[in-house]
Amino acid sequence: MPAMRFIEQLNVQIAQEFAAHQQYVACAVFYDALTMPQMAGFFYAQALEERDHAMMMIKYLVDQDAPAVVPGVSAPQVDFPDVVAPVELALEQERRVTAQINELTKTAREENDFASDQFMQWFIKEQVEEVATMSDLVAVVRRSRDNIEAIEEYVQREQRREATDLTAPAIAGG
Repeated sequence: MPAMRFIEQLNVQIAQEFAAHQQYVACAVFYDALTMPQMAGFFYAQALEERDHAMMMIKYLVDQDAPAVVPGVSAPQVDFPDVVAPVELALEQERRVTAQINELTKTAREENDFASDQFMQWFIKEQVEEVATMSDLVAVVRRSRDNIEAIEEYVQREQRREATDLTAPAIAGG
């Protein structure tokens, strides 16, 4: 079984992942209402990724015979002043999650919890990609804030979904 300190932190992270899911749905709805289908689709897909991250963590705990807690989450931010704000919020969120993932990895190592350390490695790689994607998107949206079509074209051209990552942890129920 994983170290108790790691289990407790991972359960907190599950809540963070579900909250990120909700926040990305709210961002998608904001863009959907502006008739920005590419940005809406991007954030709907991001929401599913965050949900899947939570479900990967749940599966890991269940497989390790450790308690998994399915949390309630606070309501997401739903009002944004302009097309830039949701992406800036997403970048801040991804940076925060990166720090949380690094802290989880640190805890696993401090506890000599080698299985949990290995489990966290995929999430470290994933966060590098997520921060890079959101950083690029922030730059484009800031630059093109008055040209919605340019933003939509960028997302359509550059944010294609990659093939399924066969190294990703299993998803509970998947």
